[in-house]
Amino acid sequence: MERGTRLTFTIAVFCLAQSLAQIGAMAFAALLPAFFAEWSLSHAEAGWLSGIMFGAYAAAVPILLPLTDRIEARKVYLCAVSTTMLSHLGMAFFADGFWTALVFRALNGIGWAGTYMVGLKALSDQVEGPAQSRAVAVHGASTGISSSFSFVIAGVAAAHFGWQAAFMVGAGGAFGALLVAVTLFPAGPRRERPAATVRLVDLKPVLRNASVMAYALGYCAHTWEMFVMRSWVVTFLTFAAAQGGGAPNFLVPTMVATLASLLGTVSSVLGNEMARRMGRKRWILLVFAASMALALLVGFTAGMGYGAAATVCLLYNAAIYADSSSLTAGTVGNADPERRGAALTVHAMLGYGGGFVGPLAMGLILHVLGGESVFNWGIGFGHIAVVLLVGPLAIRILKPRDLPGDRPGAD
Repeated sequence: MERGTRLTFTIAVFCLAQSLAQIGAMAFAALLPAFFAEWSLSHAEAGWLSGIMFGAYAAAVPILLPLTDRIEARKVYLCAVSTTMLSHLGMAFFADGFWTALVFRALNGIGWAGTYMVGLKALSDQVEGPAQSRAVAVHGASTGISSSFSFVIAGVAAAHFGWQAAFMVGAGGAFGALLVAVTLFPAGPRRERPAATVRLVDLKPVLRNASVMAYALGYCAHTWEMFVMRSWVVTFLTFAAAQGGGAPNFLVPTMVATLASLLGTVSSVLGNEMARRMGRKRWILLVFAASMALALLVGFTAGMGYGAAATVCLLYNAAIYADSSSLTAGTVGNADPERRGAALTVHAMLGYGGGFVGPLAMGLILHVLGGESVFNWGIGFGHIAVVLLVGPLAIRILKPRDLPGDRPGAD
C-alpha cells in the first residue's frame, strides 16, 4: 500500500472508531428535559449530572494519557471503549435517579477520556509533519459529527421505545468501536524504554512550554463554553418553545441541537484551515471576540420566539467550534514528540475541567436565580463571556508559536 493511501486509511480507521464510540455521547443532554420530570431533578442536580462526565474525564486523563508515552495507546483505547459501553448499559438498565446516574455518567467520562484523547494521541503518533494538523481536525470532525447525531438519535429512540433505548444505542456504537479497534488499528511506533529518571506522570516540562500552555488555557475557556451549550441547549430551546407557539415538528430542540453541532463541526474544520491561512493566534482571538458577543445575546433570545432562539443557537455554535481544532492542533504541534501524551494530558485536564465546571455553573446559576426565565437564561449564558477572557489573555501573554504551514500571525 502506498504511503499516501496508507495514511488516508489510518486516519479513516481512527475516525470510524471515534464516530461509533460517540453515538451515545449526548443522549443525556438530549433527554434532560424529560429527566427533570422522570427523576424530579433540581437545576443544581441537572448541572452536576451534566458536568460530572467531564469532571471524570479530566480526572482520568492524567492517568490514561501519560500511559501512552510508555505503552501502546491501542491497549488503553480498548479498555476505555469497553468502559464507555458499560456506562451506557448501566444508564439503560440500572439508573433510576440522581445518585445512580451520577455513577454511570462518571464512568462515561472515564471512557470518553480514554477514547477521544487516547485515540487522538494514537493517531498523532502515526501522522507527523504538516499533515498532522489536518489529521487532528478530521479526527475532531468525526467526533463532532457523531456526537451531533447523538442528539436526534436519542430523541427518536426515546420517543419510540423509551429513554433507556437511547443508551442501548450508545452501547451498541461503543461495541462497534471496540471491534474496529481490535481488528483495524495499526500497531503503535516502537519506543525505547524510558529512562529511569522519567516518571509516569511528569508534567513539569509541559507546564514550562509556553506555547502548549497558551493553547491549553484557551481550550479550557473554549470547552467551558462548548459544554454549557451542549449540555443545556435542548433544555433552553424547550423553554423557548414553551414561551409561545411551540417548536415546529421538524425543528424540535433535539434536531436543532443536531444541526447546531453539525454546523459547529464544519466550522471546526474550516476554522483550522483559516488558522493556517490567517495566522493561528489572530484567528483564535477573532473567534473568541465573536463568541463573547453571542454569549451575551443568546439567553435573552428565549423571549424573542423559538425561531430567533434556534437561529442564534446555530450561529453561536458555529462560533464556539471555529477555534476548537485550531487550539488542539496548536497543543499537539507544539508538544515535544516524546512528551505528546503528557501535553495532551494537560490540554485535556484544563479543557475538560472547564467542561465540568461550565455546565455545573449554569445549573447553579439557574438554581440560585430561582429557575428558568428569559432573564435568568440571559445571565446564565452571559457568564460565559467573562470566562472567555482567559483565552485572549493567554494568547497575548504567552505568545505561542504557530505551526508548520501556518501563516505567521501578529504577536
